[in-house]
Amino acid sequence: MDPLAFVIFIVRALLELLVWAIIISAILSWLVAFNVINVRNGFVYSLVRTLEGVTRPVLAPFQRFIPPLGGIDLSPIVVILLIQGALRYLIPQV
Repeated sequence: MDPLAFVIFIVRALLELLVWAIIISAILSWLVAFNVINVRNGFVYSLVRTLEGVTRPVLAPFQRFIPPLGGIDLSPIVVILLIQGALRYLIPQV
């Protein structure tokens, strides 16, 4: 196996996992905001904190430039679109 192909595979997998982490984090934040789930539950709290720790460094730069629209944070959508564009057009298929 080509070492470059392996690196490309790892980068693609990590970016795809990041997209899923952003989606799950957004859904969990909505569920917490609408009081469907409670962060006083230890598992939910640790899951929310872990996902925030993973997604916050990626989303924070975009949140500085993209203001919330009617209380809805659009930065996850922009980040997901950029990652999907990079996966499709910048990172070659292996």
